[in-house]
Amino acid sequence: MRTFFPSDSCKESQLNAINPQSWLQVERGKLSKLSSSHTNSSSIESFIKVPEPPILPFFKPIDYVEVLAQIHEEMESCSPQERSTLYLLQFQIFRGLGETKLMRRSLRSAWQRAGTVHEKLVFGAWLRYEKQGEELIADLLATCNKCAQEFGPVDVSQLQVEVNGCSKETVAMNGDKSLKNVNFKIGDEIIVCDRQKIASLSAPFHAMLNGYFTESSSQDIDLSENNISPLGMRTISEFSITGSLSEVHPDLLLEILVFSNKFCCERLKDACDRKLASLVCTKDDAVEFMEYAIEQNSPVLAASCLQVFLHELPVCLNDERVVEIFSHADRQQRSIMVGQASFSLYCLLSEVAMNLDPRSDKTVCFLEQLIESAETDREKLLAFHQLGCVRLLRKEYDEAEGLFEKAVSLGHVYSIAGLARLGYIKGHKLCSYEKLSSVISSVNPLGWMYQERSLYCEGDKRSEDLEKATELDPTLTYPYMYRAASLMMKQNVQAALAEINRVLGFKLALECMELRFCLYLAIEDYKAAIRDVQAILTLSPDYRMFEGRVAASHLRTLVREHVGSWTTADCWMQLYDRWSSVDDIGSLSVIYQMLESGGAKGVLYFRQSLLLLRLNCPDAAMRSLELARRHASSEHERLVYEGWILYDTGHCEEGLRKAEESIKISRSFEAFFLKAYALADSSLDSSCSSTVISLLENALKCPSDNLRKGQVRFPFPYPFHQKICYV
Repeated sequence: MRTFFPSDSCKESQLNAINPQSWLQVERGKLSKLSSSHTNSSSIESFIKVPEPPILPFFKPIDYVEVLAQIHEEMESCSPQERSTLYLLQFQIFRGLGETKLMRRSLRSAWQRAGTVHEKLVFGAWLRYEKQGEELIADLLATCNKCAQEFGPVDVSQLQVEVNGCSKETVAMNGDKSLKNVNFKIGDEIIVCDRQKIASLSAPFHAMLNGYFTESSSQDIDLSENNISPLGMRTISEFSITGSLSEVHPDLLLEILVFSNKFCCERLKDACDRKLASLVCTKDDAVEFMEYAIEQNSPVLAASCLQVFLHELPVCLNDERVVEIFSHADRQQRSIMVGQASFSLYCLLSEVAMNLDPRSDKTVCFLEQLIESAETDREKLLAFHQLGCVRLLRKEYDEAEGLFEKAVSLGHVYSIAGLARLGYIKGHKLCSYEKLSSVISSVNPLGWMYQERSLYCEGDKRSEDLEKATELDPTLTYPYMYRAASLMMKQNVQAALAEINRVLGFKLALECMELRFCLYLAIEDYKAAIRDVQAILTLSPDYRMFEGRVAASHLRTLVREHVGSWTTADCWMQLYDRWSSVDDIGSLSVIYQMLESGGAKGVLYFRQSLLLLRLNCPDAAMRSLELARRHASSEHERLVYEGWILYDTGHCEEGLRKAEESIKISRSFEAFFLKAYALADSSLDSSCSSTVISLLENALKCPSDNLRKGQVRFPFPYPFHQKICYV
């Protein structure tokens, strides 16, 4: 989930508008040092704020290992139709753990093992959504004659629809057998049709033309009141003979679809359904046709419309017509639209809506549909908890409380954090404390339980709970941030910095970087502050600080005036020093500054990507690689960057091919290194060792700087599937 769910109490506690210019005067020395007698804790507190940890809309079981093992066991014995749903649940668990790669792997497995066209549509769309901005990869694969299938359309004509033919045996024959044709009168026109061919279209027609009705002995039958045009009836007559529809205008197809539904002509209806499905191209087409598909129970047409909507996520959710279709579908309409994949569809739509605006009405509507679509307890508890989180954000506290209670009753212990937060908001702080204490004493406690309980106590009790939270789960950022801010209030600067550096030593969290930036501002260490804000902008170019009120780029501009400028030579020296000392954040900052001043941007973006990979920021690293490709100064350099893009997205053979193409054009260090890296990582054959070593020796013979060549001089790790360190 990309959305950050801020706490309301934190937002309400900050009364003064943030004004960074008041801290960063153009002339140096306008602000007193932290140690100055003019500075007090309240002035520091005015801009060093630590928001309360949000209640996350994730499935967070008490024992992840047990639940994952249970899902794995169920997968081994379940039917193929149930497997995709289990992979979706696995995805939700990995999302609660923040494991992006495992999330994508589960989604891909759900897509690969989809048992229906609808599941294929939903999970393919979800993969595309998760890989927004990665369309370049599909283009690169195309240059290697390989297709990224999840980016391609699904053939909805594969959707199996049961079509019942006319059972003539069930209808008594009483027609005039001498009448070979029947004349249908529509307005002033007469359409001559083969009587038995029309009778074969459906049981009602068979009964009308061969049964005990008056029409069975009539040559002429008036159909003027049945909403079918002469052209439509001629087309139906042709279909009764040929069994297929020729080129027919969409409006006429819709007319025939309605007629075929009225007279139960299932083969004709199915033909119209599939013909119309092939004509859906745009979102406007899909909006128009979806209404007919639902009204006329046309699943193939509905699937085609759904595919268009999902292909345009998230943009299509800005169209109220699309939102209306998804929001107000009842059980039968959902079945027509997405078959048995209703829960999966609304999981996807809810996530997209929450990422756009978790407080929006459409988010609520989609989550309500998710609840209605849920069948198992695990599906229900996830849906109840997610809607509870959204209701909490919207300050609909009574509704949120009921939803969290339902999730808890189904076994989702984490929803108790939502109930405790609601109790605190309503003034029942002690009750909230006791709720968490009860949970801690009744189950194997987790870090989040102590973190949550710390919000409802003060002094030593809070400190003890936060220390216990860190002990149980060192990845929780709030305890470090709270302790650092508290130390800063006591004007213990070095201890505050040491505390926040504890978490930044292994987890590059933007909120922690922001807090450290504020600490450096408070002591007027502008060089350190500019380093952090430039690293933040590298990771997230549009990042906004102070609860979203100030753009990080704006703060960078203000701080920049307090720092002397570097020449190009200075930058390279700084980069060399920081890279050699493994100061990755410092290296990112220097590269950010070098990119602003021009130079070989392709090489700099590539270096940036290496650092970001080392810092476990794969999305930002991929963005830098794509920028490196865009700014490559030569064809052979561009091929190397394309090779790394393909390699880092799991397409090792294609990455290897790009390296070989680059070497044919120009023998370069980076091309040989990429080839050696890809070959070592893709082969388990120890006989490849001599080839890899030879490639690395060739790399060392090519021009490059000492920093990159340092990678090759260290012993190459074997077995070959083990990755080379990027340093």
